[in-house]
Amino acid sequence: MSTQPLGDRSNTSRASQLFGPCDVAAVVCSMNSISGIQECLASLRQSGVEEIVVVDASSTDGTREVALELADVVVSDPGTGLGRARNTGIQKTTKPLILNMGSDNVMPDGELQKMIDYLLLNDFHGVSAQTTIEGQDWISSGLNTWRQGRFPEGEVSVIGTPTLFLGDLLRSHPYDQERAHSDDSELCERWAREFDARFGISDATSLEIGKATWGEIKARCRNYGVSDSENYAHGRKAGWGAKRRLQSLAYPFKKDFLTPLSSPHTKMTPKNVGFLLIFVLLRYQSWIINSLKR
Repeated sequence: MSTQPLGDRSNTSRASQLFGPCDVAAVVCSMNSISGIQECLASLRQSGVEEIVVVDASSTDGTREVALELADVVVSDPGTGLGRARNTGIQKTTKPLILNMGSDNVMPDGELQKMIDYLLLNDFHGVSAQTTIEGQDWISSGLNTWRQGRFPEGEVSVIGTPTLFLGDLLRSHPYDQERAHSDDSELCERWAREFDARFGISDATSLEIGKATWGEIKARCRNYGVSDSENYAHGRKAGWGAKRRLQSLAYPFKKDFLTPLSSPHTKMTPKNVGFLLIFVLLRYQSWIINSLKR
């Protein structure tokens, strides 16, 4: 897998002339997201997005009211899973490109155009942005170190929110509606298998707000563990062999600890090593709990 910048940057202006932020439909799924939804939607509008679709899962904290004021379309989601929620929003889009944006993500000026250019210059089917958190405290520093080592720029097999896809392709080959958590990995693996789709992490940067707390770290790892359990269970049903199952079992330790630890993109400190260890252990704990429930 390449971790180097891709594409001929001399052609950036040509790519920018083909598509811009006005050609992007943004889909934002929310559920009691009042801590970030206003900044998220305002940043999309400031970036030049002209079609914003919010899919809200019965929020009770004012999220829906903010969405009704700032978005173009607001639809309801019964809360049965992120795959179904995203598909609900995708069906309402009309633009050539579709951006899946987390309600806790903020898109700085100019970064969306970087994602567009990266998608076109490299002939990718989908790209994501690098996400950072402002702050130098233990959690913020640990999360940024994890991300810098875990998600460097370049071609990858799976991308995560915020993600930019070719609109017609995503509308015709949407998410698996049965996937409540492992929706991104399932979609990328299916696309690659069915038509050799390629994905990349772009040089664009988005911000994440409201997530630098211990409670949010546990919630993130809990969701990752649910995704791990879900993905592993589907894989076994699909006939994974012993080698593929071992790869899946080792994935959190390899990707969330060994990869950041050995990455040239991170400046590792003892406190960051400790953060990564706790992060991985919490993810495995969630995986085990959810596997036992299954």
